Amino acid sequence: MSVEFSEKALEQLRELLGHYPDRQAAVIPALHLAQEEFGYITQEVEDYVAKLLEIPATDVHQVFTFYTMFRDRPVGKYHIKVCESVACHIMGSTNVLDYLRKKLGIDVGQTTPDGRFTLTTVECLGACEMAPMMQVNDDFYGPLDEKKLDEILESLE
Repeated sequence: MSVEFSEKALEQLRELLGHYPDRQAAVIPALHLAQEEFGYITQEVEDYVAKLLEIPATDVHQVFTFYTMFRDRPVGKYHIKVCESVACHIMGSTNVLDYLRKKLGIDVGQTTPDGRFTLTTVECLGACEMAPMMQVNDDFYGPLDEKKLDEILESLE
C-alpha cells in the first residue's frame, strides 16, 4: 500500500492544522483522515502521519493504540461493534454477542468470508441509555434483543 495522501486529503490536513495551535493536538483528526484515506492504520501510516505533523512517531502510536475507533486491519462492509460497558453488560451484551457470533458464524475480531461483516467489542460507546447496544459503521442500535438483531442484520443485506 502506498502511504501518501491524495491531494484532496493533503488539502484537508492543511485546513485541519489551521484549527490547532499545537500540531500534537491534531493527531486524532489526522488519524481519522488517514483511516478514511487508507481504510486502516498500519505502522507506515502512523509514521507518515507523524512526519506530516512533525511530531515523534511514538506520540502518534500512543494515540492510535489508546482509542478503539482506529483500525489496524481491513474490516468488512459492516463493522459491528458491540458495547461491553458495565451498563451494557448488565443489560445483556453477552447475549447479544453470543447471538451475533452464532448468526454470523464468526468470532470477535473476525470478518465473514464474504467480507460483509466484521465483529468487534468495545469498552464503551457512550450510549448507556440504549443498553445493550452496538454500533454498525456510524449508526447506533439499541436496546437489543434477538428480534431486533435479526431486523438490523436483514436491513444491512
